[in-house]
Amino acid sequence: MRFASLGSGSQGNALVAEAGHTRVMLDCGFAIQETESRLARAGLQPSDLSGIIVTHEHGDHADGVFPFARRHGVPVWMTFGTLAALRDAGVGGEECSIRLVDSRRPFAVGDLLVQPFTVPHDAREPVQYVLSDGASRLGVLTDTGCATAHIEANLSGCDALVLECNYDPDLLEGGPYPPSLKARIAGRLGHLDNRTSGEILAALDRGRLKHVIAAHLSQTNNTPELARAALARALSCEPAWISVATQEEGFSWRDL
Repeated sequence: MRFASLGSGSQGNALVAEAGHTRVMLDCGFAIQETESRLARAGLQPSDLSGIIVTHEHGDHADGVFPFARRHGVPVWMTFGTLAALRDAGVGGEECSIRLVDSRRPFAVGDLLVQPFTVPHDAREPVQYVLSDGASRLGVLTDTGCATAHIEANLSGCDALVLECNYDPDLLEGGPYPPSLKARIAGRLGHLDNRTSGEILAALDRGRLKHVIAAHLSQTNNTPELARAALARALSCEPAWISVATQEEGFSWRDL
């Protein structure tokens, strides 16, 4: 099993995971041509994908899902709430093959087992995912406002984690955003700050961890150095061991 990010941040998110003959894209917040270009950078073509799995309806995660799926005939998995929110926004996914996700039940996409889990975020029915090939587990947690026991239970024992480190509280408070946006980001349905991400990491069973990647960093309210330092403190490791998913490059393939 291996995984890579096509880009991570407020301007667009997409991650690809591969096991056996199966490749899935987790979220697609980029336009069609940009997604195709980023896939090519990872050595993939759209026809290589077995499906797109969606976390929630926000544009930086879902704007490209239906256009890409229509053009390339790729099936899409999402919760009923996410689909309803997209339809309410006039993005209905007509002519796409849509499979509904039950947030309490795992499902298979080819050689990958996908376990959804609910998270607190200001979306209709948001979920995050653990992907497994039966031997290794990749946990992905972005767009989450606070820690929960349910999140920690699902992410414990993973071999790799892609973990949101959206903002540094001091940079957010002193930054240029209006008060309403600051309150939304820092609220329990907003995003994870570096410290909370570190606390989640510290609470997990980390015995199998081979990769920890800080993701969804705000380009205004965070820095890679601050995110690395927070996660390194939780692991008692050198900050250089922590990887960072960037907006422009994401991160290259990691093997499990």
